[in-house]
Amino acid sequence: MGLGGVSIWQLLILLLIIVMVFGTKKLRNMGSDLGAAVKGFRQGMEGEKAGDADHPESHQLGAEATPSSSADQPAKKESTPN
Repeated sequence: MGLGGVSIWQLLILLLIIVMVFGTKKLRNMGSDLGAAVKGFRQGMEGEKAGDADHPESHQLGAEATPSSSADQPAKKESTPN
């Protein structure tokens, strides 16, 4: 018995069908693309963590970080043609 009730033979047959449908070259390209995406994601997460330590106030939500709302500004009168 294999993983979750799937035997090793079923996994091998499934792998063989996938290779026959997509081909080894396309699977290799998909694997390298997936690896590059994971690498980029990790670098982005590390960069974000370093950025948080440098500028903690940029991630605060509050009145200090947001510009003043329209309620703080005087209302503008609309002119209507007569």
